[in-house]
Amino acid sequence: MSSSRALPPLKSLQAFRYAAQSLSFKKAAESLFVTQAAVSQQIKTLEQALNVELFERHTRQVVLTSEGQYLFDYVEKAFGLLEEGVKGITEDPNPSTLVISSVPSFSSRWLVSRLGGFQAQEPEINLRLSPSIELSTFADSDLDLCIRLGRGEYAGLASQLLFKEHLVLVCHPSMINMDAPMKEQLINIPIITDTGPDVRHVWPVLQRFLDLYDMPMKSHLHVADSTSLVEALLSRQGIAMMRYGLVYEQIEKGQLICPLPIYMKSQYDFYLVAPAPHFKYEKVVKFKHWIEGEVKGIDASWTTYLARHPDMEEVHV
Repeated sequence: MSSSRALPPLKSLQAFRYAAQSLSFKKAAESLFVTQAAVSQQIKTLEQALNVELFERHTRQVVLTSEGQYLFDYVEKAFGLLEEGVKGITEDPNPSTLVISSVPSFSSRWLVSRLGGFQAQEPEINLRLSPSIELSTFADSDLDLCIRLGRGEYAGLASQLLFKEHLVLVCHPSMINMDAPMKEQLINIPIITDTGPDVRHVWPVLQRFLDLYDMPMKSHLHVADSTSLVEALLSRQGIAMMRYGLVYEQIEKGQLICPLPIYMKSQYDFYLVAPAPHFKYEKVVKFKHWIEGEVKGIDASWTTYLARHPDMEEVHV
């Protein structure tokens, strides 16, 4: 069983720190906005608590003893860490620059085209966007905020739901005759799959669902990037299960259609992720408020689509 010795009063350690830095009780008193006598008393209290002399006192100056120098090295580091920790939760080191990391597909297909609206609304904030699939630890980084697709659980970080995601089967309208029997047509359309973890898990489920209707899946193309997958769909290369948030605008414009009235609730949703203190930064608060307003368009589009297609059936993963 380990034992611990009670630490001396923090106030005494602080007085010792300033006196050791300046080798002057007078200057320490000025830094702490107290009297020189008060500093002298705090250090005396500390020496009595430790049962050692920390300073050699001379007429015009004080000098650290070997014990005092030894203690000062640790006290300086300890207070430095405390100050760094307090600063980390109370101060934004770069209040005029907002650094965001976003999932590349969300960044290129949705976010970038809208950032002009945020910059017009908040012209004093310089924005830096870094598309990345890796979640930063935020250590030794100027990163302020991440936009991630996942389950919202990130060790050591806070997350806030941005919007929920759904998966729909889509293809180019020229590949389907909506007035003709669907089963026979789907048999002849190549399947394009997104190899990302957010979509990969749906295909075994979809395979079983399609098998119920005697629709075997053809050999299919694997695409690692969702943005490239959308381009493959627009260029009539096949059919794919896609996140609605990435293709809703193409669906609204009639550039893509959902040939089967089915959808799945994705196991992954979009989150804002950062160390908890970052969510208190004024620039992050402003960006969060702006983007939450923008993504309402995705939710509204999904609600409208379901209302216009009451035959849509949810396939549970």
